[in-house]
Amino acid sequence: METGAPYLRIVGEIRERIASGRLRPGDRVPSTRQITQQWGVAMATATKVISTLRDEGLVDTKPGAGTVVRSAQSQQDIGRDRVIRAGIALADAEGLGAVSMRRLATDLGVATMSLYRYVSSKDDLVVFMADTAFGEVPWPGRPVAGWRPRLELAARLMWTVCRRHPWVAEVLSMTRPRGTPQLLVYAEWVLSTLHSLGLPMDDMMYIHLTLFGHIKAIALSLSAETQARQDTGITSDEWMRQQEAEFRAVVAGGSFPTMEYLTTQEFDQDLDRMFEYGLRMVLDGLDTYVNAHNYTAKNDHAG
Repeated sequence: METGAPYLRIVGEIRERIASGRLRPGDRVPSTRQITQQWGVAMATATKVISTLRDEGLVDTKPGAGTVVRSAQSQQDIGRDRVIRAGIALADAEGLGAVSMRRLATDLGVATMSLYRYVSSKDDLVVFMADTAFGEVPWPGRPVAGWRPRLELAARLMWTVCRRHPWVAEVLSMTRPRGTPQLLVYAEWVLSTLHSLGLPMDDMMYIHLTLFGHIKAIALSLSAETQARQDTGITSDEWMRQQEAEFRAVVAGGSFPTMEYLTTQEFDQDLDRMFEYGLRMVLDGLDTYVNAHNYTAKNDHAG
C-alpha cells in the first residue's frame, strides 16, 4: 500500500484516533468537507478517505447522522484460531499471494482492523499459519531407534506438511527462522538426533540445514507448480509437450549433444520420487561421514 498517498496519510490519522479511543463508537468522524478544510485536499481525495475507512469496517455512514465510528456491538470476537484457519484455507485454495488482512476480513465478515486484535501483521499471520499446519501432523508418541530412521521420519513429516499445504515452503526460512512451537519440534527432533551422534556444532547445523534445504527446495517447486496450474489451467506434463518442438529445434544444431540425447529418452519427473531420492543421497553421505569418523549415538532412543 502506498503510504505516501495523501488519502492514505489521512486514513492513517483517523484510524489512529479510533484505535486510541479519541474517536469512540458512535462518534462522528470528519466529514468530507471538514477533511478538505483540515488537510487541504480536494473533495475527491476526501471522498476516498471515507470510502477507505468504510471498506476497512471502521465506520458506517448513516442517513442524517453522517459517518460515525462503527459500534463495538457490530464487531464479533472471532478468535485467533479462526483467523489462522481462514488464512490456511485461503492459501490452500489460491496461494499465499492471495492472503491479505483485507481479504481475510472480507471472508470472515469483519472489519480489517479487527484482525489486528489477534495477529500484529500479515508476516506474523503466515508464520502462525505454517506453525498450525505443522501441528496437523502428529509425531510418534514413542522413541524411534536409530539416527537414520529418526531423520527419515522428520524429513517425511515435513514433506507431508508441504504436500498438504504447498505454500508452507514459502514461509520457512533458513536464514531468518521463527521460534514457534510446532516449527521448533522439527528442528529439535533433527538436531537432538545429530547431537546424540556427538557431532561438532558446525556439522550439526550444516547437516540440519542441508536436509532442510533439500526439502524446502523441492517443496518450493511444488508450490510454484501448484500456482502455475491454477494460473494456466494446464499440468506440467502438458506444458512440457507444448515446449517440446521449440526445445528440439534449439538442441538440434549439435551444440548441446547431451540435451539432444535426452530428447530421445523417457523420464517421468516426479517430485515425491525426487524428495526420496535426494533424502537417500543426503543420508547415505551422512552415513559415510559418521562411519569414517567413528561417531556413535550416545542414546539410540533419543528424539
